[in-house]
Amino acid sequence: MEFFQHFINLFNESAPWLLLGLIIAGFIKAFISENYLTKHLGGKGIMTTIKAAFIGAPLPLCSCGVVPAALGIRRAGGSKNATVSFLVATPETGLDSMTVTYALMGPFMAIIRPIAAIASAIVSGILVGSANDEPSNANTTTESESCCSSKPKTCCESETSIKPSPKKTFGQKLQQGIHFSFFDMLDDIVVWLFIGLGFAALVQTFVPTSFLSQWGDSWVAFIIMALIGVPMYICATASTPIAAGLLLSGVSPGAVLVFMLAGPATNIGTVGIVLKELGKKSLIAYLTGVIVTSFIFGALTNYLVNHYNISIISEVTNHSMSMTFFTFLCSIFMAALCVISIGKKLMVKQ
Repeated sequence: MEFFQHFINLFNESAPWLLLGLIIAGFIKAFISENYLTKHLGGKGIMTTIKAAFIGAPLPLCSCGVVPAALGIRRAGGSKNATVSFLVATPETGLDSMTVTYALMGPFMAIIRPIAAIASAIVSGILVGSANDEPSNANTTTESESCCSSKPKTCCESETSIKPSPKKTFGQKLQQGIHFSFFDMLDDIVVWLFIGLGFAALVQTFVPTSFLSQWGDSWVAFIIMALIGVPMYICATASTPIAAGLLLSGVSPGAVLVFMLAGPATNIGTVGIVLKELGKKSLIAYLTGVIVTSFIFGALTNYLVNHYNISIISEVTNHSMSMTFFTFLCSIFMAALCVISIGKKLMVKQ
């Protein structure tokens, strides 16, 4: 019973912020065109890399969904450095994940996370841009099967090249954004979201705070979090409750940040696509940029927390909204959407 109580409390606390993030994500999806992205990401150099990171950071795409979008940018003339910068920044953070991070982990982690994500993207893009590496099949048509073959169709809708579409009215765009937020995007994250909330509830119920404290502040923790996160398919939003659970089990805030950066930015499918499209040197540069930058910001996070006595654990356990009528409505609405999403998945399997 204690586990279910923790799970319900975490869900109630996350629901209003997750809904807010989904709504904002839907507006971005509806009113920022892919043509706009490709127009601004076609050049080379540091400024294009920086621009790609800032454009990608707030966009509502998971580590699977960003791959076809990044391939579209690359094949529309985007440079390698801009493509990788977009590929890293987009899944590592987003307006939806920032709101959930604030709800579960407090303002400090909600601020340091997007800063670290953008820096990680810029560093990765610069390193890839300096890798003189063109694979032999760079100009061949590539289906993002390794990422998307096992994912829902909605995750891979943009895997074909960007095509012009007729102009839509404001109402049609608004409807498209709402559908994307509450159905397409939620379908992509709902399973991992529940896994994350369940993990956090398990930690609160069964794991003593001191269990992982023997290596929670060491570089060993950074390495372990990177080894867990790099091959894992998980989006920024769904990784947040897992990260909160790790914090409660004694892992340092810096190590948790490494997990929140490495997990969404890399997975086996993305690694395969980068290797095929950009080459081996670019893949090494991409992974190096993500991992090294996450380690640097992990160390910086631990330093700031210790130097300024920022109590992250207190924020995780105490930073919550009271169970107001509004919170209750948000939780009911979010639960209904999740049930519909999971029901659709079960029907497809049958």
